[in-house]
Amino acid sequence: MMINAVALLGGLLLLVYSADCFVDGAVSIAKTFGVSPLLIGLTIVGFGTSAPEILVSGIASWQGNFGLAIGNALGSNIANIGLILGVTALISPLAFHSRLLKRELPILLVVSAICYGLAFDGLSVIDGIIMITGLLVFLWWLVFSAKSDMGKDILAAEFEEELSDGLPIHKAWLYFVLGLLGLLISSKIIVWAAVNIAEYFGVSDLVIGLTIVALGTSLPELAASISSVLKNEDDLAVGNVIGSNMYNLLAVFSVPGLFASGSVGENVLYRDFPVMLGLTLLLFVLGFSFFRPGKISRFEGGILVLCYVTYQGLICQLVMA
Repeated sequence: MMINAVALLGGLLLLVYSADCFVDGAVSIAKTFGVSPLLIGLTIVGFGTSAPEILVSGIASWQGNFGLAIGNALGSNIANIGLILGVTALISPLAFHSRLLKRELPILLVVSAICYGLAFDGLSVIDGIIMITGLLVFLWWLVFSAKSDMGKDILAAEFEEELSDGLPIHKAWLYFVLGLLGLLISSKIIVWAAVNIAEYFGVSDLVIGLTIVALGTSLPELAASISSVLKNEDDLAVGNVIGSNMYNLLAVFSVPGLFASGSVGENVLYRDFPVMLGLTLLLFVLGFSFFRPGKISRFEGGILVLCYVTYQGLICQLVMA
């Protein structure tokens, strides 16, 4: 058990470091090709911070650990809104200025509802293809929006400031390759350790995916959001979470259907998915407010954290019952 715990912790630390290297390398490579900071931030950075979830769910699905793959996808979205945005807002209230983010919020809500509907009859290859197609459409929309809003949206200025420093091209490729290898190795370690821990405690791999693994794979988003808010880049902090959640649904949640088709448990359908949908709806209400500027105050951040802690406590209570 001690070996599994150390392996899981070590795997998570390697995962976070590798994701950081991977993103730094990919961003610097894109900059050498003249890609705009806004487009880099919306696509490469967003996809890169979700790479841990994608690889962990991919390996878990490939090995037949269907519950771990689903738990990682949904648990990461719950952690992103409840824990990461909540903690970030407690550090400093978040204000929504970006028109682009406000256009993304209803899309995220609709995509969440569609994925929920697809899950009711189990996840199949067709469902996976539908979600991947949705991802391609979303990426096309991001590229179109980035070009249309070039220099107009506040998010463009924040990305330009954040991505001002780049790596030399040879170093960028080194970071990219080593980061990718690190992600693959750490994901493999995490899945192996998580499955062993689940078997040791007699719990499902779904529970491990919703809790420990989801929290660990969300650490890159936590670091990015806290770093952004400390630099007064509120929209960037929120954008990290919205983008990550979109990728988690369309890229990560599609993986179990593509590689390990199967039914989705009642706990997921009637407990975990509704919690994720509820938090997504709450984020939409806070950010797309019709009666005030969109924002998340410290009080509202505290509510988000309380929702996350209550949800985690409910899972632990059910496991121990």
